[in-house]
Amino acid sequence: MTKKILLLGSGELGKEFVIAAKRLGQYVIACDAYEGAPAMQVADECEVFSMLDAEALDRVIEKHRPDIIVPEIEAIRTEELYRFEKEGIQVVPSARAVNYTMNRKAIRDLAAKELGLKTAKYFYAKTFEELKEAAEKIGYPCVIKPLMSSSGKGQSVAKGPEDLEYSWAYGCSGSRGDIKELIVEEFIHFDSEITLLTVTQKEGPTLFCPPIGHVQKGGDYRESFQPARIAAEHLEEAQRMAAKVTEALTGYGIWGVEFFLSHENGVYFSELSPRPHDTGMVTLANTQNLNEFELHLYAVLGLPIPGIQQEHAGASAVILSPVASKERPRYRGEELVCSQPNTYLRIFGKPYTKLNRRMGVVVCYDQPGADLDALRDKCKALAAKVEVY
Repeated sequence: MTKKILLLGSGELGKEFVIAAKRLGQYVIACDAYEGAPAMQVADECEVFSMLDAEALDRVIEKHRPDIIVPEIEAIRTEELYRFEKEGIQVVPSARAVNYTMNRKAIRDLAAKELGLKTAKYFYAKTFEELKEAAEKIGYPCVIKPLMSSSGKGQSVAKGPEDLEYSWAYGCSGSRGDIKELIVEEFIHFDSEITLLTVTQKEGPTLFCPPIGHVQKGGDYRESFQPARIAAEHLEEAQRMAAKVTEALTGYGIWGVEFFLSHENGVYFSELSPRPHDTGMVTLANTQNLNEFELHLYAVLGLPIPGIQQEHAGASAVILSPVASKERPRYRGEELVCSQPNTYLRIFGKPYTKLNRRMGVVVCYDQPGADLDALRDKCKALAAKVEVY
């Protein structure tokens, strides 16, 4: 059952996927735009090129002739994947899914207009004038995001017309790829956010992980915890929405489906990623019988997943770099984390730093039913003790 897997994007999520793949004897070629990316450090081979360059992508695929292509980032010439799929290469979850979900416009229109899922009101803007018109229709505050971005880059909240110039410039600068268009959304007054990791299988039912709560800052993940508190009827509604949208997109793998929760108005579909989710790193704390990367691999390979069971309560907190440097980063404080029970430290191995770049994560676990707030506080305090310099 050994397969040759081409991984497009080699960050920290890709690294954990490669580790899971190697444990099952798979052969992995890790690709990214820079040398020494985390997943390259554990893969069999690596390639350095821009995945937005269609010719370069063609050359790499022709060179390696993989059985499976696993996209891990947004900045890929995704329309090329349709051709590779027609040639018999498995695209994860599918070429259709990758093309839709790499662009907020396609996935939002599918969810809201075609599937009838409840979402925030939204408009698109290709120019600053269109942005002003959209914001007036939506009302303030409103959320402004690039159609194509990752880790919250380019996302802002405009509280009034005076914020629009900044939001336009920041949104355009945060766009990945060559799409320069923004989405303007109604600001949902939600009580919490969850990620519902959803697994679609080649043979077998769609499965759901216990819901993951998360906290973002500037649109970027800072901490996550599992299981999140959610009313039974809201969880059922979220599962129904997640099953509906993943079925429409087709394919096999894990999906990070994000929702806003409001006690007054229920569940709102927010976004979807067709791959392991950053907030799902909490599953590295043994919260489930299979972590999100193992689940993704099983689904990709068509292996049966008998079920997903919650084994521990868990929390994660990121380690950020306070500096930007091309020098290889160094760390202090690891021993303070490693001395704690039921705690794991994961350093991603990124070869250089950027301001507020995620460089690692601390995950903690406890028995089911433990005080989750106390566990979150412990995890955040330990992550703060690790210094990047």
